[in-house]
Amino acid sequence: MNNPDDLKHILKFLNKNHVLALCAAADGEMWSANCFYVTDAENLSLYFMTELKTLHGTLMAKSPQVVGTIAPHPKTIALIKGIQYRGEATILSGEEESHARRLYCKHFPVAIAMKAPVWALKLNSIKMTDNALGFGKKLLWDRTLSDKPE
Repeated sequence: MNNPDDLKHILKFLNKNHVLALCAAADGEMWSANCFYVTDAENLSLYFMTELKTLHGTLMAKSPQVVGTIAPHPKTIALIKGIQYRGEATILSGEEESHARRLYCKHFPVAIAMKAPVWALKLNSIKMTDNALGFGKKLLWDRTLSDKPE
């Protein structure tokens, strides 16, 4: 079972940040990219926009399993906080896409003019390090241990 306090702390971190790094792989090829994101706390998903013509977009379309990090750059080791994640990236459509695009454009108004597809990154596993809670403190969350609906 996941610790609800850990999840609350993880969600606070996700909401406070806005850039993720992801690594996509398919057919023996790998690529990483940074993307702006917004958090959907209810579904533990991150929404981001990227074109299919990008290398990471092409790879995610072939194989949606991705890994990545979210990490700000603190001035001291004692303040290090960051997330490593594993998830599934899929292009949204219909009402899901409309909802995600509205949420994304609310946070990033410049995106209103963009026609890029909106993707959902369904987080399946999260390991957060937060040295502010104690040096090397780890918070863990896993979708398979969650009571949240799929």
